[in-house]
Amino acid sequence: MLALKLALVPAFLAALTLAGRVWGPSVAGWLAGLPVVAGPIVLLLAMARGAPFAAQASVASIAAIAASEAFNFAYAWSCRRLSWPLALVAGMTGWIVMAMLLAHLPHSWVSALAAACVAVAMSLGGLPRVTGHVPATRAGASELAVRMLAGALLTLAVTTLSASMGATWSGLLSVFPLLGIVLAVSAQRAHGADFVALLVRGMVIGRGSFAAFFAVTAAMLPRHGVWLSFACASAVSIGVQGATRRMLDARRPVQAASREIAVQETVE
Repeated sequence: MLALKLALVPAFLAALTLAGRVWGPSVAGWLAGLPVVAGPIVLLLAMARGAPFAAQASVASIAAIAASEAFNFAYAWSCRRLSWPLALVAGMTGWIVMAMLLAHLPHSWVSALAAACVAVAMSLGGLPRVTGHVPATRAGASELAVRMLAGALLTLAVTTLSASMGATWSGLLSVFPLLGIVLAVSAQRAHGADFVALLVRGMVIGRGSFAAFFAVTAAMLPRHGVWLSFACASAVSIGVQGATRRMLDARRPVQAASREIAVQETVE
């Protein structure tokens, strides 16, 4: 299990870097919505603490989408004026405040889903908008190595903390913005604030598959056991991720048009 913790997130970060290079930040952010970090963490909790505990953690994980969006919102806006260390402080402050509020919510599907939906709606309406040209970029080998190492260390830290806490905080910490931190900081340092804005907007579109995954595990774990529940959750999550691709494709022609306008203005 230790090898899984240390290898999974770095491997996914490498794949996201490749996706950002080929298709741009929106697609990379969309793929980051998959439960590649939180899913294995809750699976480990189910094996160590039992299915009922993991089911409660799954409900908290749905609510924790709001904390992740608080991080993205605070980081995306602050990085337009501040350097990455200060933007990271702003983002983490947003996450901590929201997580503490969520920890006091009633432990129910209704409150968890309501918190997630409100946060996603606010992000869709309030995140910075980008109208200029933001090209796909190429990260160097050293930059990629730093991303993968940071992802491995953060994953190990979060899984260690999750194992020592109750179901609510285990669920909240399983959705700690590991990928968001590594991707946002490296994106700002290398490519600027507009790249970050497109990245986090892609993450919002990808939240549907994340919520679907934990909705299935929360519903199935108490009655159907660990492996069947997680297998069904994975299948449903992939299906929802494919459906949200239409939303992503609908946005890309607009971005492409804005790029053409930017090129024309440059030529003129």
